[in-house]
Amino acid sequence: MTSMTGYGFGEVQTLDFVLSVEVKSYNNRFLEIAHVMPPSFSLFEAEIDSSVKAVASRGRVEVNVKFKSLRSQVQVTVDEGMLAQYAEAVSKIEKITGKQVVFSFADLCAVQNLISETNDLEADAYRPALKEALDIAMKQFAKSRKVEGEATYNDLVRLLDGLSQSFDVVKTDAGKIEDSLRESLLAKFAELLKDRGYDEGRFLQEVAILLVKYSINEEICRLTSHITEAYRLINGDEPCGKKMDFLCQEMNREINTIGSKNILVEISQKVVTMKDCLENIREQIRNIE
Repeated sequence: MTSMTGYGFGEVQTLDFVLSVEVKSYNNRFLEIAHVMPPSFSLFEAEIDSSVKAVASRGRVEVNVKFKSLRSQVQVTVDEGMLAQYAEAVSKIEKITGKQVVFSFADLCAVQNLISETNDLEADAYRPALKEALDIAMKQFAKSRKVEGEATYNDLVRLLDGLSQSFDVVKTDAGKIEDSLRESLLAKFAELLKDRGYDEGRFLQEVAILLVKYSINEEICRLTSHITEAYRLINGDEPCGKKMDFLCQEMNREINTIGSKNILVEISQKVVTMKDCLENIREQIRNIE
């Protein structure tokens, strides 16, 4: 079982740069991947998404890529031919005017195309480093989701066991509903009709009709099947969050029907316990794939 929440961090450092990848995820109905990275690294989005999809099938996954250069990425170049021409022109001006011409660095920078800057950050060159950092982060990410998933699994087993134990009491006491209803109706009708008499055969027929109406045997059969399926799902290898969510809706329907038909205090108490367990189960499965 795998949780939808997880965290991983990977970093690669060289003499020239530090590149890190942070991955974290939260609960979400579907798989959604968000990226935060330098614009020049956007060409890696498809590779990042592929790595995420290999680990996660549901949840909002945020991937944060950071790049820090430990040396300047800017290369300054001087057009030496143009500079030589300007130097020759200045020499002629000084010779003609007899005055020294002084140029500041700012004056030189103002000359168009004399001094130019280029950024040598080519993102593709950092692909191996990104892959290494991403692999480290994804391994941590997958492990953290697995660890949290195991904790959730243990809690789900505990809650399902609690629901099953209460349900066992309901199944044991289900027959008492019919006995209690029959005895109650017999006593009531006998009191009402004691002076006039009544057709016991007809009465028992009417009681049988009521017993069918108040019987919880069908609900017991369906709920038994749902609980068995829930144990199978959480012990399987496939993501089960969506299926468990649907199964909880079905179990809730059967438990509510049992509660509405029931006339025994002891069953009512167990219905409350089953509802409480089921609500906690539904909370937990919101965290799993």
